[in-house]
Amino acid sequence: MAVDASFASPSADAKLALPIDADSVAGLLTRTLENATWWSISLTILLVCVAYDQFKYIYNKGSIVGPSWKAPFIGPFLESVYPKFEVYHAKWYSAPLSCVSVFHKFVVIASTRDMARRVFNAPAFVKPCVVDIAYKLLRPKNWVFLDGKEHVDYRKGLNGLFTRQALELYLPGQEEVYDKYFEKFVAITKENNGKPVQFMPVFRELQCAVSCRTFVGHYMSEEAVKKIADDYYLITAALELVNFPIIIPFTKTWYGKKAADMVLVEFSKCAAKSKVRMAAGGKPDSILDQWVCQMIASDKWRQKVASGEEVDQSEKPTPLLREFTDFEISMTLFTFLFASQDATSSACTWLFQIMADNPHFLDRVREENMRLRGGDRNKRFSMDLLESMVETRAMVKETLRYRPPVIMVPYIVKKDFPITDTYTAPKGSMVIPTTYPALHDPEAYPNPDTYDPDRWISGDADKQTKNWLVFGTGPHYCLGQTYAQLNLMAMLGKASMFLNWEHHPTELSEKIKVFATIFPQDDCFLSFGVRD
Repeated sequence: MAVDASFASPSADAKLALPIDADSVAGLLTRTLENATWWSISLTILLVCVAYDQFKYIYNKGSIVGPSWKAPFIGPFLESVYPKFEVYHAKWYSAPLSCVSVFHKFVVIASTRDMARRVFNAPAFVKPCVVDIAYKLLRPKNWVFLDGKEHVDYRKGLNGLFTRQALELYLPGQEEVYDKYFEKFVAITKENNGKPVQFMPVFRELQCAVSCRTFVGHYMSEEAVKKIADDYYLITAALELVNFPIIIPFTKTWYGKKAADMVLVEFSKCAAKSKVRMAAGGKPDSILDQWVCQMIASDKWRQKVASGEEVDQSEKPTPLLREFTDFEISMTLFTFLFASQDATSSACTWLFQIMADNPHFLDRVREENMRLRGGDRNKRFSMDLLESMVETRAMVKETLRYRPPVIMVPYIVKKDFPITDTYTAPKGSMVIPTTYPALHDPEAYPNPDTYDPDRWISGDADKQTKNWLVFGTGPHYCLGQTYAQLNLMAMLGKASMFLNWEHHPTELSEKIKVFATIFPQDDCFLSFGVRD
């Protein structure tokens, strides 16, 4: 049978097709738009954006644990306004990697010890970011946001501020503050007719005063220290993990920015004063003075070299520092305060509460401190004395393990980060290593939810270095970790000899409140008296 191959359907034959009338098409589009309202157009755009936001979250989530969908745009923002420790805890133990998405930020949570360490030790893929608003409060050029060699070089210039010799230099100033505030503790109790008072805010003020005295000596007035201590709440609130990403007047971030500006101005004034005093041959007694002296020594060495004078290389300061501006110094001191204020306030609060609840441990601290001072409780701090405190050190380290102040450390992903063989955190996302699970690992610390300082004396807790993430690890580990522990040991040792205190528990005393760091939910009700 012959087939007529020339046959074609009229609908498929271009020759037979009706001509397209451009005016008709335009008319159709015009009628469509005329029938559409701004509401329908807006709704269409909104639905497209919602679909895109949802698709992007599901795509970024991949195979890791997390909600199957997110609330459009804001995600769990409303839940995060008042963060609950129990929610964080459940998230950590849900999987080694889990996620949430809040506003524009996709967040990956690394919960296990090994996952957390992988993030801490991945400078090629991540860098510290705190939270988005931190760049505006701490300033984008702050050294903590530097990366690679630039960060390493800057950090080298700060290492000399935390040597054993330098730390001993700061002890008199710290003890001076403790003397003053221990008297204040007793006075507060008397003013309240012996009734218990929520001491967490007082401990925050104390630790702010200790930090400022250590960082800038007597260059800052007591009024300025009090102002910073009072307003630092605003900075902490602005730097919460989840906050509205834009600074709008009369919001947390707006008040935080104003407080941060004030702190930077005060530290800049101190830097200028230190430069004048150190250039005139003054004796250094603070971190600021030590740093300025290193700058002056570096400048003198450069001048000798530039003049053609023969200089022995052994005289070259190590590291050789440039001169930092007052504002650069101020930004760095602000990061020291940021690192220490909330963390040491948390540890201080838990330490006083735990010691009151366990008087047999406090008795051991008292006995040790009196014995090491030869029975003279007025003997002043020294590095030899602090380094001899076995019992006191154990109480502090166990407090830091049992109630680690910093439970999460946010990082920003610089480029796609293959955290595991099966999951890659996308560039621009936030990845957060957690410390709590590693510090409550029963394999490293038996009975981890029990406060047991003896694990640091007769046990092997000191050998669990991979789990000891209290101060982080990797290139951004905390510079002041030795200072922080010695500071808490000095405080506890002195308080044990000069004060009696009682904790008045409530049903919230053992429940954890998250406010940047962690505190007892009831803010720790205590009463103090003088120890004869």
